[in-house]
This record gives sequence, structure tokens and C-alpha cells, in this order.
Amino acid sequence: MQQTDIHHFLKQYFKTNDCEVVQEHPSYLTFQLTIEMDKELMNRPFYWHYVEKTGGTPSPACLTFITDPSFEDKDVKGERIHFGSPRLHQIFASTQKFGSFTHLYESLPSVPSTSKALHPWLGLNVKISYKCDRKRDYIVSLGLHLISGKIVENFQGVLEQQAMSPKISDYCFTLSPLIKPKSGISRLQDYLASAIKQDDHQWAEEARKRWYDDLALLDHFYETAEEVPESYETEKQALQEQYEPTIIIKIVNGGLFYLSEQTASQKFA
Repeated sequence: MQQTDIHHFLKQYFKTNDCEVVQEHPSYLTFQLTIEMDKELMNRPFYWHYVEKTGGTPSPACLTFITDPSFEDKDVKGERIHFGSPRLHQIFASTQKFGSFTHLYESLPSVPSTSKALHPWLGLNVKISYKCDRKRDYIVSLGLHLISGKIVENFQGVLEQQAMSPKISDYCFTLSPLIKPKSGISRLQDYLASAIKQDDHQWAEEARKRWYDDLALLDHFYETAEEVPESYETEKQALQEQYEPTIIIKIVNGGLFYLSEQTASQKFA
């Protein structure tokens, strides 16, 4: 599930930034970078300085990301990507740098004399991190229908199956939202908070046990000291920072998406 989320996220990220999908496979994706995205991700400033100075023909890189950890094929050369990998963190940072909010319409065939209504949806991709002395990250993609208030999961995956455009199709019109986007974000945050509360938090109890065990060891080390040094409080604080269970919720990106009623009823039934 987690790796599937990464697969969807990468596809959307590179398509949004005008990179061609050269090859798409359930276990990996290959993208032809644009000049701008090569400069953003590939860290080769000397190459681009040389090309621009000499007027040479630019050759942006082609990247393959293997998103399935069990995938093995000696003919496929690519970069394995997963939660916690430096490359994924780089792409997360790039997403926020270039702007994390979009506005798209479902592309529909134009039929004269036939009007089609597009419904407003708020979509958010959110990274949830369970952090202690260990860390687990995952992405949740949620969609909120801004008229009925219905919330659906795997919203990003559904969007990728639809043709979307920054311009509304001919003979289409949008319905006005009854729920404002700001209020919609609050609803989705409440939904996530409720889901997190129902999750299994044995990881937090185990982290606290490791914390208390190390704290007891620290106290034992200093129990014979005539005077507890200042370093004791520093080490005690360091143990708290290392082990204390923390849940971090961070919006990666999102947008307003206008979908036909037919698409919504088929995908979110």
C-alpha cells in the first residue's frame, strides 16, 4: 500500500512538471526530465553551465524509479525509492518549492447542445510520520466532495485514471461548492486524526519502554556520584528527544478538482 502511494505520487509529480512518462510498469516508472527538472533534481550545475556557455545541445537525464522492493530484473536499471530515501525527501521538498496546490478539470468530450456539470472536490496528499527512535512514514490521499461532504480515500489514484486539464472542457460548467476549501481542509484533518486514534499504537508503548529502560540505566550510572553533573540533565533530555513518540501530519500537496458525476459515482461508490 505504501509503495503504491509512492508510485502514484511520483507519476503525478513528474507529469505535473511536464516530464514525459517513457515507460510505465506496476513495479517501476521511467521519466524523461525536462531541462528545468534536470536542474532541480540531478545536481550537475557544471554540466548546465558548460552547455549554456558553449551553446551546446542540452541532454536532460532520463530517470527510472523502482517502486516495488521485491522487483528483480537485471535488464531494468533504476533507482530504488522508498519512504525515508533521500531522493523521495528531495522530491517532497521540490513539490513545496514549486507550489503545492493545483486546480484541474476532468476533460470530457465536447457534445454541442449538451451541458455537463462538474462537481468540486478538494484533494489532499498527506504524509503521516510515526516517529520515536525509529520512524515510519506513509502517504494518505483523501478527497472531499465540497457539496455533500463525502470523504474518499485513494483520491490520487483515481485522478491518475482520468484525463485532467487546467482548462474546463467546452459545454461543461462547474457547480458551486457548499463547503469552503479552508473548512474542507479542517474536515480532512479531523478525519485523519480520527483514523490515527483508531490505529494500533503499540509502537509508542514499546518506544516508551525502551526510553524508561535507558533512563533507568542512566540513573544507575550516576547513583553513586556525590554530585550529579550538569551532563546528566543534558543526557536525560537527549533520551526524551530520541524516544518520545510523536505523530507528524504534513500536507504534501493538494488542489481543487472538478469531476463529472459519472466519474465520481463509478470510482467512489
